Amino acid sequence: MAIYEPIEGSGPRRRLALRSPVTLERIGEIECANRQDVDRAVERARKAQSDWEAHSFDERARFMEKVTRGILDRSEDIVETVIRETGKARAEAVSMEVFSSLDSLCYYAKNAKKFLRPRKKRIHGVLGLGKKLHLLYKPLGVVGIITPWNGPFILAMNQTVQALMAGNAVVLKGSEVTPYSTALVQEFFDEAGLPDGVLQTLMGDGETGAALVDADVDKVSFTGSVATGRKVAEACARRLIPCTLELGGKDAMIVCADADLDRAAAGALIGSCMNTGQYCCGTERIYVVEAVYDEFVEKVVAGAGALRQGDSGEFDVGAMFWDRQLEIVERHVEDAVEKGATVRVGGRRNPDLKGLFFEPTVLTEVNHDMDVMVHETFGPVISIMKVPDEEEALRLANQSDYGLNGNVWTRDKELALRLASRMHTGGVCVNDMALTYGVPEAPFGGRKDSGLGQVNGEVGIRGYCHALPVIIDRFGGKELASGYPYSHKKVAGTEKFMRFLWGSPLGRWLS
Repeated sequence: MAIYEPIEGSGPRRRLALRSPVTLERIGEIECANRQDVDRAVERARKAQSDWEAHSFDERARFMEKVTRGILDRSEDIVETVIRETGKARAEAVSMEVFSSLDSLCYYAKNAKKFLRPRKKRIHGVLGLGKKLHLLYKPLGVVGIITPWNGPFILAMNQTVQALMAGNAVVLKGSEVTPYSTALVQEFFDEAGLPDGVLQTLMGDGETGAALVDADVDKVSFTGSVATGRKVAEACARRLIPCTLELGGKDAMIVCADADLDRAAAGALIGSCMNTGQYCCGTERIYVVEAVYDEFVEKVVAGAGALRQGDSGEFDVGAMFWDRQLEIVERHVEDAVEKGATVRVGGRRNPDLKGLFFEPTVLTEVNHDMDVMVHETFGPVISIMKVPDEEEALRLANQSDYGLNGNVWTRDKELALRLASRMHTGGVCVNDMALTYGVPEAPFGGRKDSGLGQVNGEVGIRGYCHALPVIIDRFGGKELASGYPYSHKKVAGTEKFMRFLWGSPLGRWLS
C-alpha cells in the first residue's frame, strides 16, 4: 500500500492522501503548491529579503533564540509528528530531530557573526604596498531549500538557520511523505515573529520541487537522491546559479585486526540500523580483516538478534518510512541471497507488525557482484565482507561510485589517520559511526555521486554568501602606473621589473 496517493480534485492543485508507515492508516491530506504558488512565494521572499539583510547578526540571532525556546517548550509536538509520519524510534526522534536542531540553532546564532564578519586580507608582494583588500560576505538573496523524508525536521531546520543567519530569505519545500514535520519549522519561526515573507514553507511533491528549482532563486540547497540531484544541478547550471547537493551514500566501515571488537560491533549495529538504516551516511558496507572476522560476525549477529523492532512503546528499530524504499531493500537482500550471501539474522518483512517493517538483517559471504554492496540500500541491513588485510579493505572501500562518509576501527591512531587520509570520501570517523553531520564545525559533503559542495560550519554558512572583494588604493589620487597612454618605455620598465621580482633572490623574497 502506497504511503501517499493522488486524490481526485477539481481545483488547479494536485492533492495527495498520506498514510502512516506504521499503521498504514490515513493521517492527512495535502494540497501541492503549483508553479504559480512557487513564483509568488519567491517574489514575496525577494521583497522581504532586503529588510532582513539590514538586520544585524545580533538581531537575527535573537530570532533564533526565540525559536530555540519554542522548540524546548513544544519538543513533544515535534517528536509526535515525526513518529506519526516516519515510524522512527522515539530515541531517534528526540536525538536526531530535536537535540540536533537545538544545537544547530544555538551554534549559528552564536558563530555566524564571527564567520561572516568583514575581513582585511594582506595582499602579497609589491602590490600590497599600495593596495588594501577588504573581503565582505554578502547574502545571495533568495535561497530555495529542498529537503527529504528521512530527517524531515532537522534537515529543514539546519539549512534554513544557516541561510537566514547569512541574511537570505528562504523558500523551503519538504518531502510529500513527511510534510507536517517540515511545516513545523515554519510554525516555530512564525511564533518567533520572523518578518513576513523571510521564510515560506511550501507543501508539495516532485513537481513543486522542480518549480522551485526553476524559479527566480539565487541558490538551491538540495538533499535527496542522486538521480534528482543531477536534474537539480543541470537546472541550476542553465541559470548559472550555485547549488549544494547532499545526495546518497554507500559508506564503508573498515575493521582492522587490532580493533576493539565489542565497540566495533556496536558501531556496526547503530551505524547500519539507526533511523532504520535510512540516513545518507549510514554504514552500508563492512570490510573486516580475516584475523578477527569470525569473532566480529559472532558479536554482530548476537547484537542484531537482540534488537527490538516495534510500532509503539520502547523499541530500537522502527518502520521503513516509505513503501518505495522498502521494496528496494527487499530487492537488494533477495539479489544477495541468490548470488550466494548468507542471511544470519532477519532478511524479510516483519510478519508480526502491520506496517512497513523490515527486520534488522545481517548478511555475510557478500561481494561486489551484489547490489547490496554496490547500490544504496537505505535500510536496516548489515553487510559484512571478509578481507585479508587493511589494504584490501581500503581498496574495496574506495571501489564505489559514492563517497559521502566512512569509518575506521583500530586502536592505532596513526594507522587510523593513514587509512582515513586515503579514503575517497567526504569525511571519516575513527572508532565511531557517522558523526560528521552532527558536528557543526565539520564541513559536510560528498565526493563522486554523493554530492556537490559542503554544508555546515564556516564553509557551509559562507556558501550562502558571495565573498565580495573590495580593493582600496592606499594613496588615492595618484596617477595610475598602468594607465594610458601605453609606451615602449612603460613596457620596457615592466619587463625589467619582472626580471628583478622573479629573477633575483631579493625580488623573489619581496614577491
